[in-house]
Amino acid sequence: MSQTMKAIVKVRPEQGAVLMDVSIPTPGPDEVLIKVKATSICGTDVHIYKWDTWSQNRIGSKALPQTLGHECCGEVVEVGSSVRRIKVGANVSVETHIPDPDDLQTMLGQMHIGEHMKIVGVDRNGSFAEYIAVPEVVCWVNDPSIPPEYASIQEPLGNACYCLLGEDADVAGKTMVILGDGPIGLMSAAIARITGVTKIFVVGLFDYCLDVAKQVGADYVLNAGDPSLDRVAFVKEHTGGFGADIVLEMSGARQAVAEGFKMLRKGGRYSAFGVLGDSEVAFDYNNGLVFKGSTVYGINGRKMFDTWYRVRNLLASGRLDLSKIVTGVIALEDFEAGFRQMMEIPRVSSKIVMFPDAAELKKALERRNQ
Repeated sequence: MSQTMKAIVKVRPEQGAVLMDVSIPTPGPDEVLIKVKATSICGTDVHIYKWDTWSQNRIGSKALPQTLGHECCGEVVEVGSSVRRIKVGANVSVETHIPDPDDLQTMLGQMHIGEHMKIVGVDRNGSFAEYIAVPEVVCWVNDPSIPPEYASIQEPLGNACYCLLGEDADVAGKTMVILGDGPIGLMSAAIARITGVTKIFVVGLFDYCLDVAKQVGADYVLNAGDPSLDRVAFVKEHTGGFGADIVLEMSGARQAVAEGFKMLRKGGRYSAFGVLGDSEVAFDYNNGLVFKGSTVYGINGRKMFDTWYRVRNLLASGRLDLSKIVTGVIALEDFEAGFRQMMEIPRVSSKIVMFPDAAELKKALERRNQ
């Protein structure tokens, strides 16, 4: 095996990244080396690519150069001396959140939100490369029937699944509002359809994305930019005047946060996933939370590994169709075109998956054309 590989590297503290040759990582005693089959572009990668204020504060120029990316799947080609569960040849995906075993959250079974957890592609080199080394603990073995373009997006799909199901998975027969028409909002609509949610409202800004939402399962799509539309009144009118049983906030928009609590029925559940640019937000605390008896979940990542188990089963069953959400499969070297698509406004794409290997890309393109 060659000692170098192709990787997309953030070299300078400015917009952009570079495809360059770097050393193939050597796995530590508790790590595995994965040959990446597919890796997808996430909103976090776009933040780092643009080198916005969050990236400057969270990563900082001192950490550069660093390989981007965190959503991926691939084949294990080498394991460290302490690795026992994962075997060479295993087809795995990677959980982004690397738990610290000494964290209280880890000891309480909340590995995904540990105080000192590290994040792939943020705190260490990521997956936009031919190979990636990660701890064994974050490897999830895939069902062989799941194509790489879908196996690689199980991490954001897990966000959608956890946000939607909450802690009790009590969604069948209920009504739901999804605030946000990004990839995870669209994934939520698709999962909602096959898990028994009876009325699905998707609120978003872009006609392209709202059309995809309809195709994957939304009953109603509402444009947040339409000043003539009273979205709160619409939701209440179509839920017997009560409001939705469940609201998922996935946009990170102040307007959506405020409207979401108004759309929620008394005794309903609100899942907060979207991250606001400025975290300070004002809303009606008394009527939105206290008197309404709301249950609010903060969603940061996916439950390790309950959510992964559910997502793998949903994909392997064939009931969850993500073909309308994965809007592009491209070669790793075409990453700049992929980022341009992801940053284009109004949006004309959803999820872009990159393939380091030309043979794997060819297979993916053939599957899309079947």
